[in-house]
Amino acid sequence: MDPPGLVVHGKAEPFSAALGSLVNSPRYSDVRFVVGQEQQEIFAHRCLLACRCNFFQRLLGTESGPGVPSTVVLSTVPTEAFLAVLEFLYTNSVKLHRHSVLEVLTAAVEYGLEELRELCLRFVVKVLDVELVCEALQVAVTFGLGPLQEHCVAFIEAHSQEALRTQGFLELSAAALLPLLRSDKLCVDEAELVRAARSWARVGAAVLERPVAEVAAPVVKELRLALLAPVELSALEEQNRQEPLIPVEQIVEAWKCHALRRGDEARGTPCRRRKGTLPREHHRFLDLAFK
Repeated sequence: MDPPGLVVHGKAEPFSAALGSLVNSPRYSDVRFVVGQEQQEIFAHRCLLACRCNFFQRLLGTESGPGVPSTVVLSTVPTEAFLAVLEFLYTNSVKLHRHSVLEVLTAAVEYGLEELRELCLRFVVKVLDVELVCEALQVAVTFGLGPLQEHCVAFIEAHSQEALRTQGFLELSAAALLPLLRSDKLCVDEAELVRAARSWARVGAAVLERPVAEVAAPVVKELRLALLAPVELSALEEQNRQEPLIPVEQIVEAWKCHALRRGDEARGTPCRRRKGTLPREHHRFLDLAFK
């Protein structure tokens, strides 16, 4: 009786390099992709994509023939991100870049490539900075990437003022902005947060062609107006008359907190101080020191 066989492995690097040389190569290619807004033509190999990724298996079919497309249009994925996906599928490795990793992550999620997704997530966490964090938060919220969302929120909590001034913040969806406005750990004063929310709503109103107050409605209830001093609240009320942002009822509730001058009557999120809340004379009545 023959002894059981033994699996031996050759060097992985030459194998990976050989397959890598076929990425976007017309040699032996039997399928072409037209990718991105620039409609870049990219060459690929049907059998390799189909055996590595269920998304491409369904897209390309299991057999070649007249009914199988030789050209596939993928207009929503950027060219650089798609090439990174191909690099991973061909070589099981990928070179990631800060400026494009979120696009690669998006493609990995959409194509069901879990290993590539995890590689991208680890890379995002490693290179996360003020300019990238809001974009990363948006991707995390869009695709339900809970750990990445938590990491982004914690980063913004620690760098609140800088993050609020980025273009990425202005482009957040309401769903992505909500966890920030609900946080007690933001290192920013409420007056600045109100201004940031107004700027965010203005951008959304311009893009969506809707009133500022309508765009802001899902998020402004999380603003803690009772933390503002009376003179600040009066100024906000006047600005709100000129450019509606916050429901009148919410401003009235903030005035009630001032009128009652008692923390036990006004206790709750609308009066709870954040980590970055600047002290004001009336805060001594709230008796809600940050913990």
